[in-house]
Amino acid sequence: MKLFFVSLLICLASCQNLSKKNNIKEESKLSAKFYSFDLDKEIKNCEAQLNQAVPKLTDLTKHPRLIETNETEWKEIPNGRLVWTSGFYPGILWYMYNLSKDEKWKKEAIKRTEVFEDFKTITEHHDIGFMMFPAYGNGYMLGDKKEYKDILLTSAQSLASRYNPNVGTIRSWSNKMHPRWEQHITIIDNMLNLELLFWAAKNGGSKEYYDIAVKHAETTMANHYRPDYTSWHVIEYDSISGKVLNRHTKQGYADDSRWSRGQAWGIYGYTMVYRETGDKKFLDFAVKITDKYLELLPEDYIPHWDFDVPNKEIEERDASAAAVVASGLLELSTLVEDKNKQEQYFDAAMRMLESLSSDAYSGVGKADSFLLHSTGAKSLGHEIDVALIYAEYYYIESLDRLKKMELAN
Repeated sequence: MKLFFVSLLICLASCQNLSKKNNIKEESKLSAKFYSFDLDKEIKNCEAQLNQAVPKLTDLTKHPRLIETNETEWKEIPNGRLVWTSGFYPGILWYMYNLSKDEKWKKEAIKRTEVFEDFKTITEHHDIGFMMFPAYGNGYMLGDKKEYKDILLTSAQSLASRYNPNVGTIRSWSNKMHPRWEQHITIIDNMLNLELLFWAAKNGGSKEYYDIAVKHAETTMANHYRPDYTSWHVIEYDSISGKVLNRHTKQGYADDSRWSRGQAWGIYGYTMVYRETGDKKFLDFAVKITDKYLELLPEDYIPHWDFDVPNKEIEERDASAAAVVASGLLELSTLVEDKNKQEQYFDAAMRMLESLSSDAYSGVGKADSFLLHSTGAKSLGHEIDVALIYAEYYYIESLDRLKKMELAN
């Protein structure tokens, strides 16, 4: 594995159209760092965990959501139009198929994906992107299931229907679900749903989807972030004028605190938006919010559930935030042009993966999950210090991205 990381760092430079001949000498200085993370071993560990868990998960009307503290098996919840986490489990199976090339994972992924076809018409909330793209999007791209195209295009149309041009964002939650807010609500999580719109615009859908995604990203960049490049969770806009009415949180410690997974959604989201648009303003912003996030991290690179919660030494960590950022940073390390930034972001991602795969956070030998110690919503009193299905998804996506980087060299 040491040789892999040596060659990988050289590859990062070549991705920026630099001459390998002119840069091998300088890159060799960067490649001397050795990481203890063993990619192939961790892929095998994840496959073993799935082999252990999947035979227990037979009810297609439900999906695994969490493993409670000190429990070992997944708690399944009913699939539903309002349940945002349903797409992550099939997405995990698609990634395992891509990593292992074992047809059994493809068969399992198809079975778990196709129960959600009716969700393509969801217009009740923004989470249709989270629900459909990890499942049907990965099936289309990794499983060559071209028949999923129309389902994805319909899903994008449904998501786009929630766009309010007066505000310039896609409306996230309904006010009936969240009566604290009376008008147009947008949450930072919504940045990740934009990938469905970008994909659709490139694959036969309306070009308007691209414009909506870009405008949402621009408006969020202007209104969701503080001067120190940290994000609020919830912004309430006037539906007619587009004026910001309130800046609040739902899952963070306090309205003015820095909820760690909210920062993670932003890093991942703006990296993806730059990849899809090539607009340098999004890359510059991704760099700024990433640099701030890295400044705030504890020594092991796994954040507490909120960066501003008091008495952090006794507060829970959030492995899910670390998994999201690790995946985002692997991609960002290939998009920045500055070689020092390439190294910095790759190094940070590897440190996160080292911690996540360590005995302190790994579920191997303890439960049916890849990871332990995520925190979904402590401020709401649930999903505290548990395994979470979306932490699993972004962790295995990180492994898949690392493997692609290895194969590209």
